[in-house]
Amino acid sequence: MDKRRQSAVKVLKEIKDGSTIMISGFGEAGVPNTLLSQLKDLHPINLTIVVNSVTRPHSLPHALIEANMVSKVITTSARGRGKGLSKFEEKLRDGEVELECLPQGTFSERIRAGGAGIPAFFTPVGYGTKLGEGKETRNIQGKDCVLEEALTGDFALISANKADRFGNVNFSYTQMNFGPIMATACTTTIVEARLLLEEPLPHNHIQLPSVYVDYLIESEETDHGS
Repeated sequence: MDKRRQSAVKVLKEIKDGSTIMISGFGEAGVPNTLLSQLKDLHPINLTIVVNSVTRPHSLPHALIEANMVSKVITTSARGRGKGLSKFEEKLRDGEVELECLPQGTFSERIRAGGAGIPAFFTPVGYGTKLGEGKETRNIQGKDCVLEEALTGDFALISANKADRFGNVNFSYTQMNFGPIMATACTTTIVEARLLLEEPLPHNHIQLPSVYVDYLIESEETDHGS
C-alpha cells in the first residue's frame, strides 16, 4: 500500500462542480496551500468550502472565492483586517456568495459529529442571537439550546507535518486544530505533508490513522504548519 502521489492534479480532478470541501488550518497556519493552488488552476465551480477563515492574505481559501469558484462559505471568521472590504466581503455584499458563520466551538463540533455519525446535537451557544435564528430550540437541564446539524463533506484538504506511505499522518502545532476531524467527516481525504516517509511512522507519532486518508502529496511550501 502506497498512498503517495507525485502530483496532486490527477487526484484533484476528482473534485467536481458543486462539491463540498473542508480545508484545514487556523488563520494563516496549517493551510494546504499547495493543494489549493493546484485546485484553483483546475477551476471547479459552485463549491461549498468549510474553513476556519477566508480573509487571510497568506492562505489561499480566499483565492478560490476571488476566482469565482465558491458559491457558499461555512466559516468562523468572515471579516477582513485591512482597510476596506476584502474580495469575499464584496462578493457577500453583492449576493455572489452565501455565508454561514458559526461560533468556532460549534464549527468544530459539527464537523466532529459528522465524522462520528451523529446527525445533530443541542448546544446553548448561539441561543437568542442571530446565529440561532430559525433553528429548533429546546430547554435541556435548565439551559435553552439550539439544534445544530452535523457537517460532512466530499473532500478534505489537509496540511500535515509528515506522513508515511501507508497514509498515517503526524501534525505540527495548529495543523492539528481541524485536520483530523475534517478527515473523518469527508468521503475523500487528500493530505499534503512536508515530509513523505518510506518507513512507517512510530505508532505513538500517529495523530491521524491511514484508514481516513486516501492520497498523499508532498507540500511545496517550506513553512506553513505552525
